[in-house]
Amino acid sequence: MSLKNLSVKNKTHKFLLNKLKNKRIFNIYKKYEANLNIDENFIVAVSGGPDSLALSFLSKVYSLKNSLNPKYFLVDHKLRENSTSEANNVKKSLKKISVNLNILNWKGPKPETNIQSVARDKRYNLLIERAKKFKINHILVGHHLDDLFENFFIRIIRGSGLKGLVSLGKKTQQDKIDIIRPLLDLSKNDLIYISKNIFGFYVDDPSNKNDKFKRVKIRNLLKQLENEGLDRNKFLLTINNLKISNNNIIFYKNLNLRENATFIKKKESFILKEKFFQQSEEVTFRSLTEIIKFIGKKHYPVRGKKIVNLIKLITNKSYLNATLGGCLIKKVRQTVIIKKEQ
Repeated sequence: MSLKNLSVKNKTHKFLLNKLKNKRIFNIYKKYEANLNIDENFIVAVSGGPDSLALSFLSKVYSLKNSLNPKYFLVDHKLRENSTSEANNVKKSLKKISVNLNILNWKGPKPETNIQSVARDKRYNLLIERAKKFKINHILVGHHLDDLFENFFIRIIRGSGLKGLVSLGKKTQQDKIDIIRPLLDLSKNDLIYISKNIFGFYVDDPSNKNDKFKRVKIRNLLKQLENEGLDRNKFLLTINNLKISNNNIIFYKNLNLRENATFIKKKESFILKEKFFQQSEEVTFRSLTEIIKFIGKKHYPVRGKKIVNLIKLITNKSYLNATLGGCLIKKVRQTVIIKKEQ
């Protein structure tokens, strides 16, 4: 390492350590550190908002303490006229803590409807591509406590089941890459505090105030509920209790798959015993959903209503030939065979 680079590194260390003397920032970092707890390199997803800038700072501290070399990426969706200049401003700001931000550009036609959802999918796809390219298994994203609450209400409106209500976990997986959310215990106010204190800057995306988006409407509703006495701690306790219930169902789902389903590797098919369909409704539903997604090699599971209808057909008929989610489902007497549809 050259003397110049060593000097920059020492200066960055000193700056970061001085910031950790701030009690509030130190306490936020300790929560982040406990939530992350990995010893491998990772990718940090940056947007320029207060959550991702705080994530960048906390990740830089963590990487120095653990001798890691994370990579930082920002996806420029090109959905706003000034998005490129904003991305360059974020890149410039992160240099303050010796972070080299890589900007990825979303090329091609842009959606006219369902914009936020399509942009999110594209963002994850680009980040996962980079993770695989650099043989990195973890991507850090900036979801926080406010996002957890918003996601819960959005799922209620959609009529989601228990699994959907608690789907925003601290760690999920997509295309065999871990998506980690180390800020999920932290409020947006904490992250704004860090962004202002460290960078004196963050990008304020105008879409976050546009109430044509469902998430913004939910955000405004939550503010009203808090004014009416909604207790965040009790709300979080409810979500955590639901997560415990969900984990219990996962246990019995895995038990059902282990004891009542046999995978024939040569034929890439499953043979299901009669007992497979004698579990509780939710356990049977999740077990069958997982098998069809696996055999059909689909990115997303089949819609719940179609799975429910298939279970009814299987349990009510002695013989059945059906297709769903790229799978051929055949029942002869009490045995069900599921294989890839040709």
